[in-house]
Amino acid sequence: MKKILLVEDNPFIVDIYRNYLEKEGYEVAVAMNKETALEKIKNSYPDLLVLDLNLDINFPGPKDGLDILKIVRQDPKTKGLKVVVISNYDPKNCLELLELPNLGVIKFFLKAESVPEEIINSVKEILK
Repeated sequence: MKKILLVEDNPFIVDIYRNYLEKEGYEVAVAMNKETALEKIKNSYPDLLVLDLNLDINFPGPKDGLDILKIVRQDPKTKGLKVVVISNYDPKNCLELLELPNLGVIKFFLKAESVPEEIINSVKEILK
């Protein structure tokens, strides 16, 4: 069974994606902050990381998600981890996100323009 780590701080969104992914037969672990995400990546090396970029309501912005990506890519054990980003931040309006392709992000979804089925279909394609 393929393992997915869903890194998302909104419980409502976690429930939606976890339910969809589990119905497709994936084992889904959840992390709601940067520290937990890094611990779970290190200890259980998922087949795919589905990552929201803004994980701290007190400091809005993509900093935590970008930090996770940079740490993952610097570690030889995790640098090949497949990553899909789901975010409210549009790369057209957030210059920090222009580096996502350089950080090995396979696919980027803007939450406001994506439906769960579209994201799940991409996950299934990536994990074939």
